[in-house]
Amino acid sequence: MQKNLMPPNEIKNETSQKINIPKQNRRGNKEENSQENQENEKVIKENEDLKDQKISEYGQTVLENGTKDHKIHLLSVIGEIEGHECLPQHNKTTKYEHVLPQLAAIEDSTDIDGLLILINTVGGDVEAGLAIAEMISSLSKPTVSLVLGGSHSIGVPLAVSASYSYIVPSATMIIHPVRMNGTVIGVTQTFEYFEKIQDRIINFVVNHSKIDYNSFRDLMLDTHQLAKDVGSILVGDEAVKKGIIDEVGGIKDALRKINEMIDAGKGE
Repeated sequence: MQKNLMPPNEIKNETSQKINIPKQNRRGNKEENSQENQENEKVIKENEDLKDQKISEYGQTVLENGTKDHKIHLLSVIGEIEGHECLPQHNKTTKYEHVLPQLAAIEDSTDIDGLLILINTVGGDVEAGLAIAEMISSLSKPTVSLVLGGSHSIGVPLAVSASYSYIVPSATMIIHPVRMNGTVIGVTQTFEYFEKIQDRIINFVVNHSKIDYNSFRDLMLDTHQLAKDVGSILVGDEAVKKGIIDEVGGIKDALRKINEMIDAGKGE
């Protein structure tokens, strides 16, 4: 009676092969998992570096660690609004060629739920400031602005361009007529051109806030408040009482409001 059909050596080899193959698979799986983990860590590191770069260079980031499952893009408007000419390197500036494409990307993105704008600006180029303000006001997503420090000159249209606006109690807003640098030709057409620019600014503010045309124009042309200039300065609650800003509040109020607006939009 035959008990084995194969020689002993062949049986041993076959058994050895059966044991070794799973070991090789396990070793291969470990190597693949290790490579995958390294690639994932590399992607996470690159995303963190990109996020830090956006904050340091453009003052922008995405807030996504709150209790709500919302992604809110944070945009800061600081220093001087830079127009078609570059300002000196020691000036802190907001460059419209950086902001406009970012606003278009926010509108097009399905990941971003809303936009929070932090404003601390001395004003700047009228055309560039109005371009940013028009882009913000035309976004379909909820937008909230928060004035910190100051929102002067063309910063006023930027502050009211959001769907809802806040100002901290110590922040100021300076409203004054349009100024022009360089050569000015002393003819009637120059002053008519100034008047048209001012009308564009006034109409934008009036259409995006609660103040009326004549009241805002009176603030712009007031000769009693500023010692070396024409215009008005409003501090915190004064801007709310005049109907320019919606409410006095800080960052917690702004974040609560934009989350409420996002929830309301999703509910609809």
